[in-house]
Amino acid sequence: MEKAKISPEALQFLRQLKANNTREWFEARKQEYRKAESAAKKCFNGVTEALRTHDDIEGMKLFRIYRDVRFSADKTPYNPHFAGSFRRAGARLRGGYYLRIRPGESFIAVGFWQPSPPDLLRIRKELELDAEAFRSCLENPALKKAWGPLKGDTVITAPKGFDRNHPNLDLIRHKQFIFTREFSDQEVLAPDFLEVVNDSYRAVRPWFDLMSEILTTDLNGRSLLD
Repeated sequence: MEKAKISPEALQFLRQLKANNTREWFEARKQEYRKAESAAKKCFNGVTEALRTHDDIEGMKLFRIYRDVRFSADKTPYNPHFAGSFRRAGARLRGGYYLRIRPGESFIAVGFWQPSPPDLLRIRKELELDAEAFRSCLENPALKKAWGPLKGDTVITAPKGFDRNHPNLDLIRHKQFIFTREFSDQEVLAPDFLEVVNDSYRAVRPWFDLMSEILTTDLNGRSLLD
């Protein structure tokens, strides 16, 4: 893995940006921003390299610091964080990885944040039929240690067309299927931060494999990709 990490100076710049989120302040400190951005890119590229030792990663996207405020009540022009996603390659590999560096609010996430309606229905139908393999993945010791419980928004009762008394309703109710892990600033600045992130991503792989199988087959196990 590339020996790169977020610098204390980068976190300090983001703290100051949050407190002074104006174009005038930012433009006067463009050089500081470039240095912080460079440190962030090295960190995200290091995560990409690490992921590629155990997964097929198509690429990394580092999100822009500039906010689109056209339809937002919050008119501050900049995101006081560095965030990016890591794309798995190919139609057979489903799920995604995410990393955000923000003072006091850094976290990583994996899973299915906004599954398409067909994907969401397919997952729910699988859980309606049999959730044993899904629950087994959730109980995997490495996954539980790294991530804790499954998270994500849920519907209040039961999705339309599903039995509200179904024994797997706790899973079927999900609209999102995600895991998140938060990090303190001290953890972000630690020398082994990238290793911890990568180990956490590695721990979710059995669940990703199951979800990929579900989302690329029908309920009879026939491939949807052939």
